[in-house]
Amino acid sequence: MIHRHTFQILSLSALILLGASACQPVSATVDALPAPTLDTPKTTTHDTRTAVLAGGCFWGIEAVFERVDGVREVTVGYSGGRADTASYDKVSRGYTGHAESVKIEFDPARVSYGKLLQVFFSVALDPTQKNRQGPDTGTQYRSVIFHGDTRQKEIAEAYIAQLDAAHVFPAPIATRVQPLRAFYPAEAYHQQYYDRHPAAPYIVINDMPKVHRLKALFPNLYRDPEKFVEVNLH
Repeated sequence: MIHRHTFQILSLSALILLGASACQPVSATVDALPAPTLDTPKTTTHDTRTAVLAGGCFWGIEAVFERVDGVREVTVGYSGGRADTASYDKVSRGYTGHAESVKIEFDPARVSYGKLLQVFFSVALDPTQKNRQGPDTGTQYRSVIFHGDTRQKEIAEAYIAQLDAAHVFPAPIATRVQPLRAFYPAEAYHQQYYDRHPAAPYIVINDMPKVHRLKALFPNLYRDPEKFVEVNLH
């Protein structure tokens, strides 16, 4: 399979000939998936809570959740391994135990944890794939919900069971639910990659359809992010 950085040196037309349509998630259905039957109610206070999700290249997942109303900040990084191996050069080799992940800081008065999972499974990935997403292969691209507490664990496990019982996907969900030990932010050049490089072939082929689906399936949840401005520090 083609690693995502290889996409940057191939022409868009060549990618299409290579079968880019195969990179579309299985969840590309007409409607959004059903909402979780188990969820936390929206709060009346505007505090900040955290969700950590992994499922393939973190660029596209970051782009999706940056556009979800109620999300305050999204950071790409690594979870599942040790601090001394939390770098792209090491994680990309597939032996560190890390998965490319996103940390989502959200306002529970505006969006629930279960709603974030509904978006995740509806838009962000193909949850039936194990240790890969689209053109990216390896344990670092596995699908994981890293729960921060018992309630998140219960909601995530119940939602996976709900979707599997409803047979909304052609195969069982491969996404795992694991405790969050730590989250390590990725290098600066990975942050907001979608907004920095909107014309990059990998982004156009793999990630832009996810953002379009978010807007189509969740119009009441979609919000345009603040215009990205790269600050020149020199």
